[in-house]
Amino acid sequence: MTQEGTGDKRRYSRVEIPKGMWVAWEGSGKRLVSRVFDLSLGGVFIPTAEPPPVGTSIKLVFEMSGRDIRARAIVRRSVSGSGMGVEFVAMGYQERGILVGLLKGLAH
Repeated sequence: MTQEGTGDKRRYSRVEIPKGMWVAWEGSGKRLVSRVFDLSLGGVFIPTAEPPPVGTSIKLVFEMSGRDIRARAIVRRSVSGSGMGVEFVAMGYQERGILVGLLKGLAH
């Protein structure tokens, strides 16, 4: 079954991650690791065959600059067989700073 959000409401542009980045995520009774290839300050698209439904709260852990960056997110788009678009809803101040630095470095 495919569930979709209500259109494209991105506040931040996505930045491509040429080699990809691993993200561990937990939500809807699942704990998985996925490789992501673009990211923004507002969220990320996570490829996974069986994504949780729209509205599910998930926990994320990325490794950036040698540190684990933890965030909470909400599934805003869920496409069975493809993945899920998630919006960051909580992230520590230092973690957000590391994310900003990474995105600025990748955008140039």
